[in-house]
Formats: sequence, C-alpha cells, structure tokens
Amino acid sequence: MCMELQTYWSQFFVTLPQGRRFSMQKIVVFTGAGTSAESGLGTFRDSGGLWEQYDVYKIATPEAWKENRELVQKFYNDRRKQVLEAVPNAAHFAVAELEKNFDVTVITQNVDDLHERAGSSNVIHLHGEIRKSQSSIDPSLVYDIDGWELKAGDKCEKGSQLRPHVVWFGEPVPMMEPACLVAESADIFLVIGTSLNVYPAAGLIDVVDQDVPKYVIDPQEVDVTGIKNVTVFKEKASTGVPTLAKQLLA
Repeated sequence: MCMELQTYWSQFFVTLPQGRRFSMQKIVVFTGAGTSAESGLGTFRDSGGLWEQYDVYKIATPEAWKENRELVQKFYNDRRKQVLEAVPNAAHFAVAELEKNFDVTVITQNVDDLHERAGSSNVIHLHGEIRKSQSSIDPSLVYDIDGWELKAGDKCEKGSQLRPHVVWFGEPVPMMEPACLVAESADIFLVIGTSLNVYPAAGLIDVVDQDVPKYVIDPQEVDVTGIKNVTVFKEKASTGVPTLAKQLLA
C-alpha cells in the first residue's frame, strides 16, 4: 500500500536537470488530527471522536494514571495497535516530497509516526509519540516500544512503571519552545488538518512573520481572522496537500 502511494505520488514531479541549484527555503508544516484521519486513525475532538466515547479525565490526565493505570494502559495500547496497522496517506507522502527542494520541518500534534514512515526526516512531536514509553518518575527516560502493548511491570532503569510517552491534560508541552523557534524561521508555513483551536499549539501561526506565505488546508472552516498573507484550501489533506506541494515544487 505504501509503495503504491509513493508510485502514485511520484507522477506529479519532474526530475530537475543535473547541476541546477536552488536556495533551500524553509518550509514549516504544522499538522493535526485531520492529516492522519484519512489513514483510519480516529480524531479526538470531531463529532464522533474519541472524546465523545471516553471521559478525557479518566484516560488522559496524571490523575487518571494514578487512579486506574490498567484503564489508561488499555486505551493507549488500543491506539498504538491502530497506529501500527495504519499506513501513511497521500498527504504524508506529499509533505515528505517537499524535502526534494526545501528545508522542511514538520511540527505535528499527532502522536503517530506516519510522517516518519512516509519519509519526513525532521519531525517535532508536540504531544509525544505513542510508539514510545517514558518513566513515570523521570520524563527524560524515553524508550521505544516493541510492538503495540505496554504492560504492567514494564519498568524504566530507575525501577518505575513505564507510561505512554504522550502529553496529558494538565502537563506542560516540552517541545513547544523548540517548535516556536522553528516556526519563527519559516519562509513558508503550512497548516494541515487542524482547527487551530487547541492551545498552546494553535499559537504557532501567530509567531510566523506576517509577510511569510501561509497555507491552510482543511475541509472544515478554520478561523484565520487577523492572520495576514494566508491562503485557504477547503479540502481534505489527501487532496489539498498534493495539490499545494505540486505548486510549490513546480
């Protein structure tokens, strides 16, 4: 499936003549749940999303972890299993394709690894990575998870139970500062599959220079009031991102 999408996507591009040189502009790509939804991964806040099925305070807070670790582990084990079964879609591959001509950094709110599997080499995960675990007592101790299941009794080197490497409600977002620095350096800023309603992440667009071209791709209405130099593609990610990428790479 991944190879088929890569083959499909490659038809949009023409190999550049040997020796032709371009200055590498910086593209910063900010993605949200809508980017991975087309790969079959459930969103959290949309109608019918995961937060309508689960009480967020019982599965995604430090307090929930203390009160019912078994429930929290099950929820994230189920999500991890879905991520392993999912494959990148055309939007993920289009973002990766931009690296041919641009210096690209992806800043994502998603905890899946679909950007990396599609070929993006520089990804900042604001809210953590579901295929990793971390120590319950030392967040700096992070480990890859082999497979989809994190079990009771899986411990860090300090003897503490491992928990999902995700940012829960009420916790700081440690990658926010590096993400802001990257956003400030953008020559082109893309917003894909996010409503720009979740803070502090949504504030990234505000730190981008007002003269920098900004592109928003989402089938839903996204409030860009007060944002200068912005173009909106009211399309789903799998069609809007390839279209825009083709234009940028032309």
